[in-house]
Amino acid sequence: MRYDSLMRRKDSPIKLALIYAFLIVFTLATLYPVSRVITISLRPGDRLLSTSLAIIPEGATLESYRKLLTDGRFLRWMFNSLVVSGTVTVTGVVLASMAGYIFSKYNFVGKKFGLIALLTTQMFPATMLLLPMYIMIAKLGLINSYLGLIIIYSATALPFCIWQMKGYYDTIPNSLHEAAIIDGCSHFQAFYKVILPLAAPALVITALFSFMSAWSEYIVAAQVLQDPEMFTLPLGLKQFQSNMATEWGLYAAGSVIVSVPVVILFIILSRWLVSGLTLGSVKE
Repeated sequence: MRYDSLMRRKDSPIKLALIYAFLIVFTLATLYPVSRVITISLRPGDRLLSTSLAIIPEGATLESYRKLLTDGRFLRWMFNSLVVSGTVTVTGVVLASMAGYIFSKYNFVGKKFGLIALLTTQMFPATMLLLPMYIMIAKLGLINSYLGLIIIYSATALPFCIWQMKGYYDTIPNSLHEAAIIDGCSHFQAFYKVILPLAAPALVITALFSFMSAWSEYIVAAQVLQDPEMFTLPLGLKQFQSNMATEWGLYAAGSVIVSVPVVILFIILSRWLVSGLTLGSVKE
């Protein structure tokens, strides 16, 4: 009976063909802009405006990459982005893992209000919160500083990260926590030694979201940072564009280099990524 039911639910060849055709077209449409950026980054300086559709252009050269990697400004911008994004990632993982655990496993006064408050912050776009955050940072004297930028990035990323971690902790049986307490663990030891290792997929999602919220962000950085020596990569790449001309080769090469760390992270963490996105959505 079960086999017959599965056979009846099997998709028809035509339906499968349509699904695969849609996925192929969607994938090609997604990859096309990326291929154009790579192509422009490989073009010689006198052929940047060529209309050729060849992925590897005629006379391809790595000159744009050489100029970027030997330019102290670009390396400085990359270092700044790594410092800011790395700090935001660590902050997001540490605070969200602990806050999500408390919201999931403990009952306390104000718990419901706190969850609603976190959820409410996600109803507003980040740009709407830019003005009050900017005023707060200015009063603290943190304009044009890494710390000011890190505070804003962490504050905007944490609500989602906390909800993500809480949802995943909800799938972990309370009996594990209680058994650890009975065996002599303190509450922190039960969290650190028993629960946290089981939440590795959710920690990966939290880390990726925190990193991405800081790595590619432009608007907030443009308001907080004023010294070119402190620019992050998005601000730095903007310097290749001016009112009179745009250095398209350097701009495209920089865009490719900026995407490399993100691609590497997704490849390395892919085996935790899928489970982290799905398991936290269902409470057993």
